[in-house]
Amino acid sequence: MSDTVNTLADLGEIAAGGDAPAANVAPTPLREQQIDKQGRAYATGRRKNAIARVWLKPGSGKVTVNGRDQSVYFARPTLRLILNQTFQVAGREGQYDVVATVKGGGLSGQAGAVKHGIAQALTRYEPALRSAVKAAGFLTRDSRVVERKKYGRAKARRSFQFSKR
Repeated sequence: MSDTVNTLADLGEIAAGGDAPAANVAPTPLREQQIDKQGRAYATGRRKNAIARVWLKPGSGKVTVNGRDQSVYFARPTLRLILNQTFQVAGREGQYDVVATVKGGGLSGQAGAVKHGIAQALTRYEPALRSAVKAAGFLTRDSRVVERKKYGRAKARRSFQFSKR
């Protein structure tokens, strides 16, 4: 069979498994690994008003947030569960150490920001995991923030109480 396609029948033969030249080439990741000189991947995670700077490197699975262990900083188990979701989806529990600094927002927003940063950093360290992490929705920034208060209103949308007299 030739390399050119003249009719739809030729195209059908190539699609059915003819001698396609690129059929046995291994798929290459679309992105390159982004690592600094210390062997860490860096990413910024955001949720609500919280911003987290996250560094990820191979290790024993220790997560440090603002200089404290994750169990001390995020005392609620649900917040720690949020942090580890990315590693569970990727199948990498206990294989990476995480160092994060987080500012702004409350604890829930900070946990979401650290999760977003971990997901970004993991895809920079292992680009092959990007499709699994993206399918779980961890690379999308949750951009919902509290609506600002307007003048002439009690809150963002609530009016002042009406008084007839």
